[in-house]
Amino acid sequence: MTRDGHVRLLPIHVANKIAAGEVVERPAAALKELLENALDAHAQRIDVAVTAGGKKLVSVRDDGCGMNREDALMSLERQATSKIRDVDDIERIDTLGFRGEAIPSIAAVSRFTLVTRTHDADEATRIRVNAGVVAEATACGAPPGTTVEVRDLFCNVPARQKFLRSFATEEEHVRTAFVNHALAHPDVGFSLTIDGRETYRFAPNATLEERVADLFGVDFAASLLSVGGCAQKPDARVSVHGYVERPGGVHTARHDQFVFVNGRPASAPIIARAIKEAYPARQADARPAMILFVDLPPAEVDVNVHPAKREVRFRHPLDVKNAIVEAFSAALAAPPSPVAPPSPVAPPSADAAGTSIPPPSPAGNPFLAQAPFQPTLPRATAPEREMPPPARETAATASVAPSASAADDVPPPNEPADFALQSPAGPWRYFKFLAQTDSGYFLLETDAGVVTLNPIAAQERITYEKLLKRDAEGRAASQPLLIPETAQFSPLESARLKSFLPVLEKQGFALEEFGRDTWKIDAVPAIVAETGAAKLLSSIVYDLTENGARRGGGAWREELIARSLARSFAGASRKFTAEGAAKLVEELARTTMPYVCPRGKPVMIFVSNRELERKFSR
Repeated sequence: MTRDGHVRLLPIHVANKIAAGEVVERPAAALKELLENALDAHAQRIDVAVTAGGKKLVSVRDDGCGMNREDALMSLERQATSKIRDVDDIERIDTLGFRGEAIPSIAAVSRFTLVTRTHDADEATRIRVNAGVVAEATACGAPPGTTVEVRDLFCNVPARQKFLRSFATEEEHVRTAFVNHALAHPDVGFSLTIDGRETYRFAPNATLEERVADLFGVDFAASLLSVGGCAQKPDARVSVHGYVERPGGVHTARHDQFVFVNGRPASAPIIARAIKEAYPARQADARPAMILFVDLPPAEVDVNVHPAKREVRFRHPLDVKNAIVEAFSAALAAPPSPVAPPSPVAPPSADAAGTSIPPPSPAGNPFLAQAPFQPTLPRATAPEREMPPPARETAATASVAPSASAADDVPPPNEPADFALQSPAGPWRYFKFLAQTDSGYFLLETDAGVVTLNPIAAQERITYEKLLKRDAEGRAASQPLLIPETAQFSPLESARLKSFLPVLEKQGFALEEFGRDTWKIDAVPAIVAETGAAKLLSSIVYDLTENGARRGGGAWREELIARSLARSFAGASRKFTAEGAAKLVEELARTTMPYVCPRGKPVMIFVSNRELERKFSR
């Protein structure tokens, strides 16, 4: 860096590279800008092709209005745009692109080809640009519309190229950008080809409902409630419509939340607050899946807040919030569909446990062992048995999983029961099962304090470790289904499922492609055979899509699937007998980490006798 104090203008090629850093972060950002240009050109058909996650090629072909030779050359200049004329136009932008920076920024950092033709022209114009330098501008033959090819993105900016992720990661970002625009414009036909294989193809003139079903599957579309529509006030300044997940759904993240403002994928803090206020409270960090469109006059929204136009700002944010709350309230107040079975009330998940476990202190906390718990088996017990001797057989005999006990459906007795662990090295020497609360928690008393235990989190930990142990030993048992089930997924989810197929088969699944993005389930892991096969696979695929790919050790795939299986299996609500509760506690004691579930949430909360006496001023 020079320090002579002189101020100078940057060369145009340097300025273009800097601008590209703001507009084009990765291949998906280039695709987003090109899709917006195609939509602004009133295209009815847009075909996208990418190679190597977009690193090698991003191609967008449309049948829009096209450009003549002069306009095509002018589009390569910075701040060249056909969408605004003066500063007042910025206050009422009704197009997706308007700054005139996308094309020159992309062309400055790639090998760029533009072929365009208006509908009344006899010939097309082809322009080739190598890293910001125009190499060719000739006439050619081509159909009406525009085709843009972006090859070798960041070929002249190696420092930026190093920050790109793997092909799979960049490909997922490309899919997300494509899905956002295909969902926002169901009237436009779209296709996406990845590495020579067509992944999506959507017909034009579709309804939003049809486009949602095409993108995410019929089952996902059936899980949504209609928002807005006929409930919208005809004189409202803000219009809200779309779909939202029925209360009681299973999604636990924002993966399936799509918000569009005037047809633009965007967000705003006021929208998030309105959704949180309007939708019923859910456990932990769960968020409802939704496809939400917010439409209002262009003068009422500022889309020029973020360089990549990801955020917007409203002139009257309270009007937007009220419109969303009213639309959601009307949708959620509608009578439930008779085909939708009522959702059972489940005990709190491990996420709701609240207080974390105190730090290790073996002297003051009987739940913290000095070493990972390894039970000492009696001599009369065969080595392969995992449970204590027959004296406690009904409480501690091993089953495939804790929920397999038929007696567990019986309410617990009023009298508390004492149980002693067989090994003095365990996390507690003895415990007294007091009761199971109406909300599902266990209350236990030990010689050093009181424990509140979440049985769902305990089941997750037990099942998770059994799955990992069976996988490590190569003996994962499979349970064939009497009647095979089918599950339909979005193309993205189906592709992720296919990439994890060997690991799923190793865990005990038997899966087969059964049409486009539909899978037939012939068998499931025996350890979770009681859970519905389609629901179980859907939960796993959702987790696989949410977590994405990782680098490093190869065991993360098995751990991710085991964690998802454990969470799906442990979600049922049930009452325990004292014996069944004791069996669950003793199985938990045999795990290597009984204090947290596989997701790192507390399994139990311990309050020592000393702490109780202090709180009661004793």
